Amino acid sequence: MPIPARAGRPRRRSLVPLTVAAMTAVLLAPAGSAQGADAPSPPTEAAARPTESRPVYAYDNAVRESVWVDTRIDGDKDGRTDRVAVDIVRPRELDRSGRRIPVIMDASPYYRCCGRGNESQKKTYDANGKPLQLPLFYDNYFVPRGYGYVAVDFTGTSRSDGCVDIGGRSEIASAKAVIDWLNGRGTGYTTRTGNDRTRASWSNGDTGMIGKSWDGTIANGTAATGVEGLKTIVPIGAISSWYDYYFQQGADLYDGGPEDLAAGIENAEYAQRCAPTKKYLSDNAPLNGDVTAMWADRDFVPDARKVKASVFAVHGQQDLNVRMRNFGTWWNALAKQGVDRKVWLSQTGHVDPFDFRRAEWVRTLHRWFDHELMGYDNGVDREPMADIERAPDQWSTDKVWPPRSTESTKVRPDNGSSPGVGTLSLKPAEPGAKETFTDNPALDEDTWAAKIDTGTPEKAGFATKPLSRDLRLSGTGKVTLKVTPSTASANLSAVLVDLGPDTIRDYAARGEGITTLTTRSCWGASTAADSACFKDTRANTKAVDHTVFSRGWASLAHYRGDGKARPLTPGTTYEITIDLAASDHVVPAGHRLALIVGGTDAGLVEAPDSRPTVDISLSGTSARLPVVGGERAFARATSGNSQAAPLSPGARDSVPVPQNLSRLPGETR
Repeated sequence: MPIPARAGRPRRRSLVPLTVAAMTAVLLAPAGSAQGADAPSPPTEAAARPTESRPVYAYDNAVRESVWVDTRIDGDKDGRTDRVAVDIVRPRELDRSGRRIPVIMDASPYYRCCGRGNESQKKTYDANGKPLQLPLFYDNYFVPRGYGYVAVDFTGTSRSDGCVDIGGRSEIASAKAVIDWLNGRGTGYTTRTGNDRTRASWSNGDTGMIGKSWDGTIANGTAATGVEGLKTIVPIGAISSWYDYYFQQGADLYDGGPEDLAAGIENAEYAQRCAPTKKYLSDNAPLNGDVTAMWADRDFVPDARKVKASVFAVHGQQDLNVRMRNFGTWWNALAKQGVDRKVWLSQTGHVDPFDFRRAEWVRTLHRWFDHELMGYDNGVDREPMADIERAPDQWSTDKVWPPRSTESTKVRPDNGSSPGVGTLSLKPAEPGAKETFTDNPALDEDTWAAKIDTGTPEKAGFATKPLSRDLRLSGTGKVTLKVTPSTASANLSAVLVDLGPDTIRDYAARGEGITTLTTRSCWGASTAADSACFKDTRANTKAVDHTVFSRGWASLAHYRGDGKARPLTPGTTYEITIDLAASDHVVPAGHRLALIVGGTDAGLVEAPDSRPTVDISLSGTSARLPVVGGERAFARATSGNSQAAPLSPGARDSVPVPQNLSRLPGETR
């Protein structure tokens, strides 16, 4: 069965008069406004038909102001609707011309409590409360190029009213209300409590949202409202379903609930006032993993049909904080709706692309926003949809993702030469074939994989023969298990493993695949209070004997797949299908592909109350894997014929990307 990889809706044509806008930008730039390496080139004939925005506005003279926007919701029940703080940096020169500009927005809970980026930057203000420093490089880089930049403290955090409700109505309203205000539909005030109103007369309403982690989650949720004016989102390592952040199919992924997260980032002065909100979160997140109405309200995937914005998603394939399931379900839903999409998938953990592919990221993001928000015909929409990191700092591209030749391919486990050491092939097991494991919550997937060729009690492993040619898996998969537990509760884990030596980013280390250096590089213009120069990074690598590249977990109590736990009867056989997270991985010729089934994956799943022994009926067990080239490619790769070493059919859809420059032309280190 082919896996869809729709190319998206027809691209909209820009209504922006590009030539006039570019000429206006050059004419209005004050003498000396461009700084250092960002200085624009002298006007040429090509300037009449520009392909990118240029840094012609003075960052050190930019308007810096704060506005409080009414969310129209009284989340903290104090008798007045909540206002969210909006810190703005925008070119001052454009106030004189009357030209309205698009906005790049990052809505975050972290501007006071925790900081943003690799250096944990926080907002700073002058004695009058006006913003001095906004974290990250977005304002430094894009404001001189004619964008407004907006940093929003969402409800219950920093200088905003309300309560933190973890992906709920108030949180999404934080961003949506600001977009409404930028489009002339909302109400903004010059102070947090006063009555003096202010309009965004400088904004043309076109908004792009960006952010990593929770910030990107807000972008996903806001796009899912279909709000007018939101033209594009750039979610980085972002959540699409808060249930899928805390649970997978009933399996408890974290020792803590949403109420703990809310308490950790809320304004301290709101702790008591917002106690009812935290209680609601706690009461509606049962530890049995049931999908309650509260969780359903915080699932953005069903509302992909409302998304009007384009989406440029970035995710680490080894992100074990916001796990790849959150990317995969969102991406697939957007594909079904024909949403314009682009994706980068790295080998890192929970890391921003500014810290793993900096020069190429800034260049690509610049072109993306120029196209989506300013209407430049720069060709970014005609480039490959996907960039995939194959090895540290080595990338390939795909025209669409997953590749069109990807097919869901059914593979089967079977008994091997000794108990616990099984095979994986297209051939079904004989009736009565089985394997057994006993849950050991102290052991994890790496321990399982390291002992794949040894029968150990905590897992059942199934591996192919050494591959005769490369085998690429791209997309999402499923594992169907027919199992019999010895106790009334059981965790199940299923992981795909590339068995063979490799050098990978060390995603399990503190930097999750990067090392932060002492040198700095500069990306935009600076002021005394807000530097555009950030610490450089490099890949942190590790030699390994195996690589786990896709994972899935479930509580057997959720065997029916309807979001409700049911009591288990020891000794009774159940069938359950576990979703495997999206991935894109090439198992090289000479390596083996393995499926490992176990109980609690230590460090990634909370242990159940019991330590069951689980029998697996192999004739009733199978995996559907997203194989590029389908069953034919899998059969060829696992045939044992070492004469054929080229990539399987369809794997050539992926094109290597040449090594990128360490910095952009014209940027300084």
